[in-house]
Amino acid sequence: MKKVNIGGVPEHFNLAWYLTLKEGEYKAQDINLRWHDYYGGTGAMCKALREGEIDIAVILTEGIIKDIIAGNPSKIVQTFVETPLVWGVHVAHNSTYKKVEDLKGTKAAISRYGSGSHLMAYINAENHNWNLEKDLDFEVIKNLDGAVEGLTNGIADYFLWEKFTTKPIVDDGIFRRIDNCPSPWPCFVIAVRNEFIEKNERDLKVILEIINNTTREFKNIPSIDKTIANRYEQQLEDVQEWLGITEWSQELIDKKTVMNVQKELHALNIIPEIVDYKKLTHKL
Repeated sequence: MKKVNIGGVPEHFNLAWYLTLKEGEYKAQDINLRWHDYYGGTGAMCKALREGEIDIAVILTEGIIKDIIAGNPSKIVQTFVETPLVWGVHVAHNSTYKKVEDLKGTKAAISRYGSGSHLMAYINAENHNWNLEKDLDFEVIKNLDGAVEGLTNGIADYFLWEKFTTKPIVDDGIFRRIDNCPSPWPCFVIAVRNEFIEKNERDLKVILEIINNTTREFKNIPSIDKTIANRYEQQLEDVQEWLGITEWSQELIDKKTVMNVQKELHALNIIPEIVDYKKLTHKL
């Protein structure tokens, strides 16, 4: 049986992977797919791909594009979630900050440099016409627990993270969400190490076929809203809102979208150059 390691964030977006694993669908195809949760998000997964700890990552589009350009030996093989990610802009509940303009020049909590929370802090700054050199400052907090500690203790001032994931923390009166900042592109893609693509293309196609069959019908799974609410400790109405605005994909990310992401990252000086579409993607 072929052992394959895959990583992703332990969030509701990835429930389809959990369901297919639970049903033994990969083992039925002689594939031992092992899921690994990455609480540190995109930056942690980029590191894991580089070091061969995982073969596949379900990862933020902008983060993996940045890291492939920086030398990560991987390629995007498919879009996973087609719709943008809605990032909440969060402050500590008792913070004096009331609106995004108040955050200009203050310190953003980020999970690590190169992570989604880092890159989206730039997007948020650009959306509000801040000076990207003078008005941005960062504090590395590793993960969501670190953000709770960092904002509560005043080590950092604000934090961008997926709004439905942080909603329970807002509901508990720990964070206050003062704005939303949607990513300007499809949020999650599936990236695979080049070596794995070269040696295991058949297994990769089987894995994608299984997960795609589930995401096509994901919203029609009986009581899926209740399952998500219970598993991820979310309010049912929040889950229903999220399901209403989220669409999965079974296709390779298109050239125009990849160029749009690169143009944005290049304009923000996050990547040094814009590279050819084929350097970032692999069509199975």
